[in-house]
Amino acid sequence: MPVAATSAADKPVRVVVLGDSLTAGFGLPAEDAFPAKLARALNAKGVAATIANAGVSGDTASGGLSRLDWSVPDGTDAVILELGANDALRGLDPKVTKGALDAILRKLADRRIVVLLAGMQAPRNLGPEYTRDFDSIYPALASTHPVVFYPFFLEGVAADSKLNQADGLHPTAAGVDMIVERILPRVEELIVRARAARAP
Repeated sequence: MPVAATSAADKPVRVVVLGDSLTAGFGLPAEDAFPAKLARALNAKGVAATIANAGVSGDTASGGLSRLDWSVPDGTDAVILELGANDALRGLDPKVTKGALDAILRKLADRRIVVLLAGMQAPRNLGPEYTRDFDSIYPALASTHPVVFYPFFLEGVAADSKLNQADGLHPTAAGVDMIVERILPRVEELIVRARAARAP
């Protein structure tokens, strides 16, 4: 039935942002958190999508893996995966972080959920070896999983005092605006993939 097919294709894509405090919107009103601002930006462009905030402040990649099944409910079409910043801040073994993110990507693939992988970078005060090992996690995963890849979630915002709160770690509302503006083309690509994946 063409009418039914059209209505199914037009249903909003259901996106979950699985992340940490950068997703949760630490220090900001709920309407200024990344998922809320992303939803408004997509809506302004006429893109039919719902964006759920599954951010937990302080969460690590392993924490995201442990709560994956209930944080990403049945019916989810796409996930924006934003985890790893707390792993780096705690100096956790990059192999552990990579293993957890790899497991998340595999589980989502098994559920036929498309993913945008948002990369993270280690603080530069942890030394060149740790920085190299941690920063290489995300490109390596993007080369082995069919994800939409955004190399650095905080691109254009990290280390800019005008775009970060007093702690120097969490973006202000203006910082979130910058993140949304930069990542938006990749999110639109994610939504196109999600629509194609659920097409009959």
